[in-house]
Amino acid sequence: MARIGRPGLSDAQKSELWRRFREGESLIGIGRALGKQAGSIHGVVSASGGIVPSTRIRAPSSLSLAEREEISRGIVSGLSVRGIASRIGRSPSTVSQEISRNAGRSQYRAAEADEAAWNRSRRPKLCRLATHRRLRYIVARKLQLDWSPQQISGWLVKQYPGRDDMQVSHETIYRSLFIQARGVLKKELVKHLRSRRMMRRAKKSSTKGQPRGQIIDAVSIRERAPEVEDRAIPGHWEGCVPLSVDFGLA
Repeated sequence: MARIGRPGLSDAQKSELWRRFREGESLIGIGRALGKQAGSIHGVVSASGGIVPSTRIRAPSSLSLAEREEISRGIVSGLSVRGIASRIGRSPSTVSQEISRNAGRSQYRAAEADEAAWNRSRRPKLCRLATHRRLRYIVARKLQLDWSPQQISGWLVKQYPGRDDMQVSHETIYRSLFIQARGVLKKELVKHLRSRRMMRRAKKSSTKGQPRGQIIDAVSIRERAPEVEDRAIPGHWEGCVPLSVDFGLA
């Protein structure tokens, strides 16, 4: 069945998008390079508040696809949980949990189990502002007083020395403001930031060299054809009317 609507960006295109965004390229320029509308690029960037997403990596302690394939082969061979665990160098409890979490011995599939584990790791982790109500209230109050995230972070260090639960980095504050999906700080607080931007911009970002307010491939009036000067052809008349013309208006 055909997919309705705009086709999304592939992982490679998203990687290229963020690379260009970090370099300060405009959304219009990125769109042209990727063959996409600027609105589509803006949608991707604004969804993360202009903050480049961190690269996802597999935790060293998690099972690899190769290990899951060994588990699958062990099940087919009739090995016990301990036998499979010994073969891949994991604890029996790890293997037992892996099998039971993925439909049991009769329906275990390595590829499906690996994909499910990868999807589970995608779940967002709660930041400190989301789990500490008092800290969240203080940060919101300071933002209302037009304090910058850097000022708030520095003030917390001095006000609550040695209290890790009352510390938060300025980057976390920015993320909580610009990424509304976190549901931590209200969007209205963004207007108290000095930049007044709705999302972060790359440090190298600049409008220099961008054709904003300009006509692309414009031709100077000094370069017009000679026949335009004699006004012999309809359409070559200047777009103005002498002030002496009477339109008959009262």
